[in-house]
Amino acid sequence: MSTYVFGHTSPDSDSIIGAISLSYLKNKLGEDCIPTRQGEISAETAFILEQFGYASKIPDLKTSVAGEDVYLIDFSDKAQAPSDIMQATILGIVDHHKLGDLTTDTPLECWIRPIGCSNTVVYEMYQAYNVEIPKEIAGMMMLAILSDTVIFKSPTCTKVDTKAVKELAKIAGIEDYKKLAMDMFIVKSATEGASARDLNSRDYKAFDMNGNKVGVNQLEMIDISALDSRKDEIYADMVAMKEEEGLHTMLVLLTDIMKEGSQLLCVSDDATKIERAFNVKLENNQVWLDGVLSRKKQVIPFVQPQFN
Repeated sequence: MSTYVFGHTSPDSDSIIGAISLSYLKNKLGEDCIPTRQGEISAETAFILEQFGYASKIPDLKTSVAGEDVYLIDFSDKAQAPSDIMQATILGIVDHHKLGDLTTDTPLECWIRPIGCSNTVVYEMYQAYNVEIPKEIAGMMMLAILSDTVIFKSPTCTKVDTKAVKELAKIAGIEDYKKLAMDMFIVKSATEGASARDLNSRDYKAFDMNGNKVGVNQLEMIDISALDSRKDEIYADMVAMKEEEGLHTMLVLLTDIMKEGSQLLCVSDDATKIERAFNVKLENNQVWLDGVLSRKKQVIPFVQPQFN
């Protein structure tokens, strides 16, 4: 029986490329693994796949896993898993986030590291098992790491991540990896033709905070001023999304990678929790958070305690 490998809902590049890179490694180790996904791929991920000849090898969509053996990558929160995840057998988790609320009935393999990207963890796994990384997969892993670490600007970035990128670039034959990463971020920043819902769900994650569901979306862009005229539209859709998803709070981070900060938009049953989390005062339901680039390190750890 095949084992399915997948990342979180609303998959980002780390989740998609991680499913591919981890599946290849596991197959080389004698396991029959198939990379899959829980949602549509982003324009950024499509760019990465196309750059390295994988445009026709997009992992299949799989949203039900009852009775299956699975590996999870880039998450361990039940809210980001298929609804029937507890009816699957989780063989392992590879991640770089906080430990979530998923539990298992049997022992499992866990590679969870406080570093910038799940693909960096996978890179370490290749080294540990002495498995050669194919050129194309190395290039995709490299860009996934550069995406998650915001080209090394994110506070989550470590020396392990930068070393991995340099080594993967050599394998992939990429000399100017930062230029390729900027081209990737230009694609990621494109918003023309995207609906407010497309924008609000582009990198959306839900979290269970002491029984309260909190949704956080992050848009990483080269220049967030491109959305100045659309903030009212984005906010109106946040209100609708909060109702549809049954959320206590909906947050959207408009992250400017050049200014190195984020404009936070908030819809909440109790916005004072968010104000206390960041020691700020919301004006027109938003505030600029200077230096905030990472949801997992600079947002969730501050919001979570407000619900405990």
